[in-house]
Amino acid sequence: MRFSANLGFLFSDRPLLKAIDAAAWGGFDAVEVHFPFDVPAAQLHARLQENGLPLIGLNTWPGALSQGDFGLAALRGRQVEAREAIDQAVSYAQLAGAGYVHVMAGKSGGGRLADRTLLDNLAYAADLAGPHGIEILVEPINRRDVPDYHFASLAHAVDILAKADMANTKLIFDCYHMAIMEDDVSAAFKAVFPLVGHIQIAAIADRGEPDRGTLDYRVFLSMVRDLGYARPIGAEYKPRGDSTQQGLSWLLHLRDAPA
Repeated sequence: MRFSANLGFLFSDRPLLKAIDAAAWGGFDAVEVHFPFDVPAAQLHARLQENGLPLIGLNTWPGALSQGDFGLAALRGRQVEAREAIDQAVSYAQLAGAGYVHVMAGKSGGGRLADRTLLDNLAYAADLAGPHGIEILVEPINRRDVPDYHFASLAHAVDILAKADMANTKLIFDCYHMAIMEDDVSAAFKAVFPLVGHIQIAAIADRGEPDRGTLDYRVFLSMVRDLGYARPIGAEYKPRGDSTQQGLSWLLHLRDAPA
């Protein structure tokens, strides 16, 4: 089993290029980033190559976080901003070698008009990314942590993907969010497995290192592997200690999860 360090959460006490170094030293097999746009893509790509780490993916610019934004793609009246963010992310992904772009839907509160806006923007993103072999991903995010986020359930995201009907448009299955939104994380994963483009893990329910909590990841990841999923698993958790390095023993614990 291979693991990707989400540098939006891990090694966040240092600049992004040094966080890549730290992820390699820490034993990760890949990295993923949130909003790397302040670092030129060529510099990021060079540092990744120096460390022998692939870049799994990145997010579209979320808008003005300080003003309550958390994505733009489902927001009516902000299509220009949403497509500028898509253009930026796909171009950066191409130059940096990223495999996916997570198109952040935003706090629309849901509804058919917001769905229509999102579908239009996803079609734009998929058409733009497809020739470069880049996938477009969407992610259901629980509304306890992010009130009014567009996707309030896994079923809603699956419905959007069915309507989008694009081969390179898939799902981020974040186990932390799923545990809040779904009754059975493992059953939910099995039901949507063909749509999954990326998996993220964290402890349920404190979002700390994934070696604790109510979801046994040794069992869950064995199931994932048995189903044929072979991509790196994204570690998107909030370290419990003063630094990411203090809590990395979980890597060995889960890397050799029984087959």
